[in-house]
Amino acid sequence: MMRATWRGLPAKRHEAGWEPGLVVPAADGSPLITDHYFPRAQGDFPTLLVRSPYGRGLPWSPQYGLLFAEQGFHVVLQSCRGTGGSGGAFDLWRNEAADGRATVSWLREQPWFNGTLGTVGPSYLGYVQWALASDPPPELKAMVVQVGLHDPYALFHADGALRLENALAVGVGMNYQHQGMAPFLRAALRLQRRLRHVIMAQPLRGAYASAFGAELPWLNDVMAHPDPKDAYWHGASTAESAERLRVPTALITGWHDALADQTFEQYERLRRAGCETSLLVGPWTHTSALQQGWSEVFTESLAWLRTHLCADPPGSRPTAVRVHIGGENAWRDLDDWPPAAATVPWYPVPGGHLTQQAPTDSAPVTAFRYDPADPTPSLGGPLLSRTAGPRDNGILEARDDVLTFTGPPLTEPVDVLGPVSARLSVSTDTGHADVFTRLCDVDPQGRSVNVCDGLGRLRTTGSAPSQVTVRMSATAHRFAAGHRIRWQISGGAHPRYARPPGTGDSPLDATAFTPVRIAVHTDSALLLPRSSGRA
Repeated sequence: MMRATWRGLPAKRHEAGWEPGLVVPAADGSPLITDHYFPRAQGDFPTLLVRSPYGRGLPWSPQYGLLFAEQGFHVVLQSCRGTGGSGGAFDLWRNEAADGRATVSWLREQPWFNGTLGTVGPSYLGYVQWALASDPPPELKAMVVQVGLHDPYALFHADGALRLENALAVGVGMNYQHQGMAPFLRAALRLQRRLRHVIMAQPLRGAYASAFGAELPWLNDVMAHPDPKDAYWHGASTAESAERLRVPTALITGWHDALADQTFEQYERLRRAGCETSLLVGPWTHTSALQQGWSEVFTESLAWLRTHLCADPPGSRPTAVRVHIGGENAWRDLDDWPPAAATVPWYPVPGGHLTQQAPTDSAPVTAFRYDPADPTPSLGGPLLSRTAGPRDNGILEARDDVLTFTGPPLTEPVDVLGPVSARLSVSTDTGHADVFTRLCDVDPQGRSVNVCDGLGRLRTTGSAPSQVTVRMSATAHRFAAGHRIRWQISGGAHPRYARPPGTGDSPLDATAFTPVRIAVHTDSALLLPRSSGRA
């Protein structure tokens, strides 16, 4: 059934066996319920440690337990503390390093453990890998972090703005998925039915409880701490693990993965540290990487693990980086990421046009009104949910509170490879606003599809414009001849980000909302990394 679902999987090498319900002591002695998958064959095999807060059933059992055991690995699939039947209380990050080390201590006592260890897994299953790598055991010889997390703060906040949709998705996943697919699906459907009530509540704080059935203290905490320097977040990020790591590490993400920026940060740190690493970026979202993209993800992961854990590795691809080029629907091998590129600015001009000619002043181009009572909706992009990814932006761009600036039809293809950003010069009438900015590809029929985006927060004084640089993530995209480059600007993307009240008050506690007039000035610029000198 698995092989019918995912075409292109490598042929299995062994039949797989299963030892369910093993008990491994956590660092505090709590029982961590663990399943052991293994190849039914004679000989020594390396071990993969997969630690999950989402249970040990679907999809973890077939995708990680069975498939990797069939390829010649012992797989230890374990429920994190306080989840999936394991004892103790779950904490979003504080126990994973210690419990990972305790599990390795248990492995050393197993007769089938040959002393060679790897780790693999997506999302929070990537976070537990980075936690173990903060003080890596000598047995750890390879890691594969798929659509992975290393900084919980950045999962929940962007420049101080609450990533509301992420918070709700993580809340459902963490609270229900380890209970089994039926409870998880019921909770997800219940949240969907109650979503508008939750996201439009005044105040927002605690409103999700009507959909979840109760408040979650850890979710309250992460939503209520928008400042990354707050003591609450101390120790949450495992970024330093990558800065001194020597364990060969493969990184996998998608252009519309909600954690793509974290993966690019991980890659940069590993390369700076001189650690052997690779990067694969596909046309995927956070969830589709493990669904439609699973054949590529599994094959890449398996090749890396065989290369670094097995006695006779088959060898891996010749370059460190492989990326999918959007708009061209092709893969490209690169020596590094980002590739060398020149930054080309595009400027907004009256009439909704986009030009490469620099302005001579900083006069307002145009203005729009953002109303928190009717917030600009989010559409596609890098989300945790199934609504993520590229979408037709026509309905969104028809709104009065969304500006678009569009370049002329291209006479030849334009490749944009690397980090995209926007330098915005903006004035407001209240002094408080968010600005959401998006790069789109417009085809000859006028269909506008999102490529990448980002959000920045503004604090302005009087009528003078303020400048803010918004990181819009990275992309590898070809704008074909005849297509046009579009820059989209609005005052938010709700409920992807909690709606700003326009007053400077916390979105969690605001009960009064003020519409904001936002003016964009001519010295704003969309900054595109061009991999060639073509105009």
